[in-house]
Amino acid sequence: MCHAIKMPDTILITELQNQLALMQAKLDGLEKDKISLQEDKVEMQSRIDHLLAELKLSKSQKYGKKSEKAPRGTFNEAEQHKTTEPPKHHKKGKQILAEHFEREEVEHTLTELTCQCCGEQLHQCGSEDSEQVKIIPAKVSVIKHKQFKYACRHCEHEQLASKIITAPKPKQPIPGSIASPEALSAVVTGKYCDALPLYRFVDILGRGGLELSRGTLANWCIKAGLLISPLVAAMQRHLLSEHSLCADETRTQVLDEGDNPSSNSYMWVYRSNEVSREPVVIYDYQAGRSRACAKEFLAGYQGYLQCDGYRVYDGIEGITPVGCWAHARRKYNDALKAESKNKGRAHKAISFISQLYKLETHAKNKQLSPQARYQLRQEKALPILMHFKAWLDEAEGKVTAGSYIGKAIKYTLNQWPKLMRYSEDGELGIDNNITERDIRPFTTGRKNWLFSKSINGAQASATLYSIVMTCRANDINPYYYFVHLFKTLPNRDEGDDDFTELMPWNVQLDFDYS
Repeated sequence: MCHAIKMPDTILITELQNQLALMQAKLDGLEKDKISLQEDKVEMQSRIDHLLAELKLSKSQKYGKKSEKAPRGTFNEAEQHKTTEPPKHHKKGKQILAEHFEREEVEHTLTELTCQCCGEQLHQCGSEDSEQVKIIPAKVSVIKHKQFKYACRHCEHEQLASKIITAPKPKQPIPGSIASPEALSAVVTGKYCDALPLYRFVDILGRGGLELSRGTLANWCIKAGLLISPLVAAMQRHLLSEHSLCADETRTQVLDEGDNPSSNSYMWVYRSNEVSREPVVIYDYQAGRSRACAKEFLAGYQGYLQCDGYRVYDGIEGITPVGCWAHARRKYNDALKAESKNKGRAHKAISFISQLYKLETHAKNKQLSPQARYQLRQEKALPILMHFKAWLDEAEGKVTAGSYIGKAIKYTLNQWPKLMRYSEDGELGIDNNITERDIRPFTTGRKNWLFSKSINGAQASATLYSIVMTCRANDINPYYYFVHLFKTLPNRDEGDDDFTELMPWNVQLDFDYS
């Protein structure tokens, strides 16, 4: 009887325990779901913050100012040191026109020479002079070559045949073409120096009364590139003998390269360092962006190579990579524009880098020698670098790895040995901006002509850009240099590979109005 009474209680307790266990399991499941949802919330919020940062940076890059200079009032420890240099003022007044311009005088006289006061005759007592610029666009003229023929009177009477001798004319840059050295120079300077598409040049010449096709002008450019290529090869040999080089690369599109016309090829740019007295800039067209492209160009070179963080420059035999502080600073500028939460850290990093640039500006203004610049860096830049490195190590663990500030700090730490290297040698620059400036004319021109049709055209562009940018580096007028080359190169002896007298720093131009 007692057992009959206790059995239902036991069953009830067991059922209650099972229900409790089931509820506990559900509760554990709900707790796991809560944790998972919280993790998803954090991840989604992080993703939203990152997308908002990307949107903010994109808007800043599209609509904001392009300069990386910090605005006045921005926290910057380097600004605490007041400069003793006097402020620069812009020149005022009318511009004085250079003496080498051709001048024509226009005289203005009075038609009535009677004095209005007394009626007597006026006499001339001086003049008031002023000048204006006169520009004649696309002035086309024709060079008529008249080669006189000569014969011998004695042979005409005494011999069975008489030989006629024609006076020779200088060899032309494109044999059988109507292109004179001056015309060829105008076309290649317009395209490769002024980023003028050939179809616009056709229109300009048409307004001057000369009808030429775009295909003809393109053919002139390709043949001009072939003519100058031995000189550019000599410039490359000179470049690879220098103490240190700079390098960068940018994409280009060549329709005849590969199976896919929309695929990217690359224009690589190598140049002398910023203190070189005989600077050379070489453009090198390549179908790809692999390490093999850099190894091929730099074969045999031993020395420093300043570049961005692109890995293909690492591991090349004989090359010591040098980092670019402008690239590092740019990442902190991006973080400053994109992330409002990390502005303090971004400002702090930019402040360290600004102090390094302050020293470089001082060295440039004082025109310090490479040895003096090395001493300045050892004494003043190294302590800043060590302080910056300690700050980076501490800040790395306090920021989100995928944030802009996190990526900037990681990039700086990964590149640190290369970024430190500029302090080892006074001939090295603090950044690679000098090469970026030399590659900018190509990127500007690319916006106008969009692509190259053939590989030969791309290679000719590389050759002609090399001449244009080397002229700029040596501060000479590319048009007159091209004229000199197109007159001289066709008349050189075949096999003569000594181009010393034609190098930009040696050549004597008749009309160097740079």
